[in-house]
Amino acid sequence: MIGIFIALLSGALMSVQGVFNTQVTKSTSMWVSNSWVQFSAFIICIVAWFFCDRKSFGGILQVEPKYMLLGGVIGAFITYTVIKSMEALGPAQAVMLIVVSQLLIAYLIEVFGMFGVEKVSFEWRRLLGMGVCIGGIILFKWE
Repeated sequence: MIGIFIALLSGALMSVQGVFNTQVTKSTSMWVSNSWVQFSAFIICIVAWFFCDRKSFGGILQVEPKYMLLGGVIGAFITYTVIKSMEALGPAQAVMLIVVSQLLIAYLIEVFGMFGVEKVSFEWRRLLGMGVCIGGIILFKWE
């Protein structure tokens, strides 16, 4: 149950963050806004580490494969693409497409067992569920 709550909270926070970041970009620039987002996240992480974790940062050197350390780089591009999609489509449409994309890619990662994720068997009903989501986007956009 806690996992469901956290996932719902994550989705809500991502939507609000996308709107905030898009507004900041209007007053600054794309990369200034993105830098602020990443810098402020870094500060929060350091404070949280100080109070909660206190494990050595040296553990980062033990991560294998090394390409797994690219999450921050990907995060910068996530911020960029969320801002651009919200500017172009508005928050509701952008988030719907982002979520469908997340579902599709996450499912492909599971089906093919990519990046060390446990492989699962392909199920047509899951693909059908994504089709229903895409149908919902079409219905939402339909005028």
